[in-house]
Amino acid sequence: MTVPAHLRALLALGLPLVGSNLAQMGLHVTDTIMLGWYGVPELAAVVLGAGYFFILFILGSGFSYAVMGRVAASLGAGDEVQARRDTRMGLWLSILFALGVMPLMWASGPILRALGQEPAIAALAQDYLRIAMLGMVPALIIAVLKALLSAQERTQIVMWVTLAGVGLNIGLNWLLIFGNFGAPEMGVRGAAVASVVVQLVTCAALMVYAGHARGLRQMDLFARVWRPDWPAFRAVARMGLPIGLTSVSEAGMFQASALMMGWIGTVELAAHGIALELASLTFMVHMGISNAATVRVGRALGARDLVRLRDGAWIAQLLSLGFGLATVGLFLGAAGPMIGLFLDRTDPAAPEILAFGTKLLAVAALFQLFDSTQVMALGLLRGVHDTRVPMWVAAGSYWLIGIPASWILAFPLGFGGVGLWFGLVIGLACVALSMIARFWRGPWLRPAV
Repeated sequence: MTVPAHLRALLALGLPLVGSNLAQMGLHVTDTIMLGWYGVPELAAVVLGAGYFFILFILGSGFSYAVMGRVAASLGAGDEVQARRDTRMGLWLSILFALGVMPLMWASGPILRALGQEPAIAALAQDYLRIAMLGMVPALIIAVLKALLSAQERTQIVMWVTLAGVGLNIGLNWLLIFGNFGAPEMGVRGAAVASVVVQLVTCAALMVYAGHARGLRQMDLFARVWRPDWPAFRAVARMGLPIGLTSVSEAGMFQASALMMGWIGTVELAAHGIALELASLTFMVHMGISNAATVRVGRALGARDLVRLRDGAWIAQLLSLGFGLATVGLFLGAAGPMIGLFLDRTDPAAPEILAFGTKLLAVAALFQLFDSTQVMALGLLRGVHDTRVPMWVAAGSYWLIGIPASWILAFPLGFGGVGLWFGLVIGLACVALSMIARFWRGPWLRPAV
C-alpha cells in the first residue's frame, strides 16, 4: 500500500471511531455542563462520582480491547470462528466483572470520605453512583460490541448510535436534573438515571445490529452464548486484564489528582473537572486513531504482512502527533471561552473557577504531546498482542513517578493545583517515551527466521 492509501484506510476506519469517542465523551460533558448550571457542589460531586465509575469501567473495558486486537488478527487470518469465540467470551468476562464491582459503587460514600473528601460532596457522589452502577453491565457490553464492530471495520454504526445517545442524554438531563415540564427535580440523581437509560438503549441497538445486520448475521454471535468456551475465555482474560490494569493505571493517576485537588478546595476541584473534561475531549481523538491503528496493525499481523504493519504504524503515529500540536494552540489561545461554557456566570464562584481552570489548561497544552504519543504506542502494542510489559511500565510510571511528583509539587513545594498537573505531565512523558521505543524495537517488526 502507498502512503496515501494507508492514510485513507486509517481515516476511513478512525474518523467514525473519533466521532464515536467524542460522542461518548459528550455524555459526560453534558452531565458536567448541566450540573455546573445546577450548582457547584453538584458539579464537584459528579466529578468525583463519574471519575469513580470510570476507574471501574476502564478496568473492565480491558476485555473489549483484547477482543478488538484478537478479532482483528483472526479476521486478518480469515478465521471468523475464532473471532466469534473471542467476542462471546469477552461478553462473559465483561458481565462478570460488572456484577463484581457493583458493591464498590454502592459503598462509595465511606470510601470517598476515607480518601479525604468532604462528607457532603462524598454523600452526593454516592447518591449518583448508587443509580449509575446499574449502567455498568450495559456499558461494558457496549464496549465489547464496539470492539467487534471496529475490528469488522463497521465503525459508522457505532458513531451514529452513540450520537443518538448524546441527544437522548441531553433531553433526559433537562427533564430530570432541573425538573422541567413537570418531571421531578433530581439533581445528581437525575443525571445518573439519564445515563443508565442511555446505556440500556445504546446496548439494545448495538445488540440488534451485531446479531442481525447483513454480513454479520451468519456470524451467529448470540446463538448459545451461555455455553462456555474456556480456551477463548482464558485467552481473552490473559490479554484483557493487563490492558485493563494499564488503562486504570493512567485513569487512576487522574482520579488521584482529583482526590488531591479536593484536598485543596471545592473551587479548585470544580475547575480541575472542567479542564480535565476538555483535555479528555481531545484525548478521544487520539483514542479513536489509536483504536484504528490497533485494528490495522492487528489485521496486518494476522496476514503476516510486515510492510503493511510497519507503514501503517508510523502513519498513525504522525497523524496523532499532528492533531496534538493543533490542540496545543487551541488550549493556549481559547482557554477562557471553553471553560466559560461549563459555568453559570451569575454564580459567585464562577470567576475563581474560570481563572484557575485557565491555568490548568495551559499545563494541559503541554501534556497533549505526551498523551497523544502514549495512547498511540499502547494502541499499536495491543495490535501486536503485547500487553504485559506495557502494564508494568504504565503502573510504575504513573504510580511511582507521576502521582508522587504531583503530590510533591502541589504540597511540599507549594505550587498547588498547577504543580499537581505538572506531575501528570511527568508521568505521561515516562510512559510515552518508554512505550513508543518498545513498539519500534519489537520483534513483530522483524522478519521471522
